[in-house]
Amino acid sequence: MSRRTDIERIRNLGIIAHVDAGKTTLTERVLLYTGRIHTAGEVHDGTAHTDSHELEQRRGITILAAAVTCDWRDHRIHLIDTPGHVDFTIEVERSLRVLDGAVVVLDGVAGVEPQTETVWRQADHHRVPRLVFVNKLDRTGADFDRCVREIATRLGARPVPVTVPLYEDGALVGVIDLVERRALRWTGEGPQAPVSTPLTSLSDNLQVARELVLEVCADEDPAILAAIVDGHDVDGAALWRALRRATVAGRIVPVLAGSAYKYRGVEPLLDAVVTLLPSPVDRGEIAGRAPAANAPLAALAFKVVYDDHGQLTFVRVYSGALEKGMTVLAARGGRKLRIGRLVQLMADERTEVDRLEAGEIGAIIGMPLASGETVCAPEAPVVLEAIRTPDPVVRVALEAKTASDREKLGVALGRMVGADPSLRLETNADTGQTLLAGMGQLHLEIAVERLATEHRVQVVTGKPLVAYRATLRRAVRREYRHVKQSGGPGQFAHVVLEVGPGERGTGVVFEDRIRGGALSREFIRGVEAGVRAAASDGVVDGYPIVDVRVVLLDGTTHVNDSSEMAFQIAGRQGFRAAASDAGIAVLEPIMHLEVTCPEAEVGAVVGDIGRRGGLVLGLDARGDERIVKAEVPLAESFGYAGALGGLTHGRGRFTLEPARYERVPDARARALGA
Repeated sequence: MSRRTDIERIRNLGIIAHVDAGKTTLTERVLLYTGRIHTAGEVHDGTAHTDSHELEQRRGITILAAAVTCDWRDHRIHLIDTPGHVDFTIEVERSLRVLDGAVVVLDGVAGVEPQTETVWRQADHHRVPRLVFVNKLDRTGADFDRCVREIATRLGARPVPVTVPLYEDGALVGVIDLVERRALRWTGEGPQAPVSTPLTSLSDNLQVARELVLEVCADEDPAILAAIVDGHDVDGAALWRALRRATVAGRIVPVLAGSAYKYRGVEPLLDAVVTLLPSPVDRGEIAGRAPAANAPLAALAFKVVYDDHGQLTFVRVYSGALEKGMTVLAARGGRKLRIGRLVQLMADERTEVDRLEAGEIGAIIGMPLASGETVCAPEAPVVLEAIRTPDPVVRVALEAKTASDREKLGVALGRMVGADPSLRLETNADTGQTLLAGMGQLHLEIAVERLATEHRVQVVTGKPLVAYRATLRRAVRREYRHVKQSGGPGQFAHVVLEVGPGERGTGVVFEDRIRGGALSREFIRGVEAGVRAAASDGVVDGYPIVDVRVVLLDGTTHVNDSSEMAFQIAGRQGFRAAASDAGIAVLEPIMHLEVTCPEAEVGAVVGDIGRRGGLVLGLDARGDERIVKAEVPLAESFGYAGALGGLTHGRGRFTLEPARYERVPDARARALGA
């Protein structure tokens, strides 16, 4: 694994999907076929290599994105297996930020599920080319054609099947390769090479699917179009090249069929990964840096992990090379650091290397870097785009069990928040309690368990609390004068602010309209800092104020007593006073709820959603089941798993994911103190 690979033969990809679609099982098969492991582990047995954390093995779900490196047909593959649960969306977000391609896994029975849509949007944001692997096609109720249709209707993509399932006597025995016109059959239960049989003729359905492949390729290559018009056969290699151009450009999404658990279709998927997905060269320059080993160094630290050996920082090298012993610049922090040990990863196993070149993913051991930090050459500084962090929607109060736990709690929480930026630490302004905020109940439950298992800190937790926010009802103009004379230097600051509602999703927008030099830049910075601090602290029960526009209209100074600190106080107090005059509207997180249940239970499920203040958006049919799509306030969703089990006699299942923030109705807002 230590040999160098040409950058054109590197593939950096993630496996992304809804929870339980089979990502980790597929990753195990990839590792087996590429020779990285000798026996595939199973998620249900807790033996999957990439689910190496104790909590992942106990719960049977992926919690932490795991990076592995393997080789297939003279190509180096850096693969990240990501979680499927929405609470761990930060793992998907920061993985997609550094990857060049992705394999989206669909459950052949369930099709496109809610979290599939979420990860698809994330991949769209990062412009990551994708393949789709329709998995679990050996299951009763699996429908490859329906999955392909849903890729078009629900994801808005142009799916192009390149392999389709092959059934004999109702059992999945292989796949049909539409590009090479051949059947690939597997026998038995374990891993083995498929038997390839050329197809001299195709059924009507297969011919239609093959013609779609030819149509796409003809759009990409005039020579293929000419050959088709003249009635000539087209070489398979030419078709693959045309499909690759369309895939890398994002014009199509190739779709492949199989069953990872049954070892069907994995090798054709690996072939498609190295043939169709982009190399780092295809992705082009990043921040003006060419993806080449002889260019100036530019790398992104995209994930931080703490273990008994200290800090492990995952890095993607975009240009240049990281070498053991070299001095680098942490651009955001402005610090020069010396590289110690470098490793490539196989889940929790590490292989030491002397160098990571452009296009490669690896890790640095022991270096104090924050997630999202740019690592670059000191003589050629650059700052790469940061990683987006979602805002938490749930918080829980923490209290250490013993004095010993209290001493360790601060350090442990600092490490956890450093490793997972979607966790936030807050303080209750009234009680002084420490609050841990996260993406959902499961996210916080796992965090508390990790405090105990990894950091050996025991805590007592309160009930989950909704992470409410607030905004303003109307615009007001407010003048505020801060004067303090109590011996020694005095304090004087006078500001005139206009404060009101802003656009949704803009946070706090501060605008300076000072004219004629009434205030210096230093004092204006003080006002802005005070305004932002006051908005963060909130006016009602500590709910942060968002989506507001603050305009600094005027101000005056005192020749001796004015300072940046005085204007910061004036900005803080002036904003609080203006916000109270403007009126506070409390915002609550609204969740997208999708319930799958038997048809007979739909009425009970819909009625319960109404009682929770939710809104049913639609009903879909999937086989014998019905899918209820709705929106419900987060505060009304706590304990929903137990309630749904009672309503559906244990046969219902659901997913919840954040949709947006909305105003709390006035009657409920009064109960919240607004």
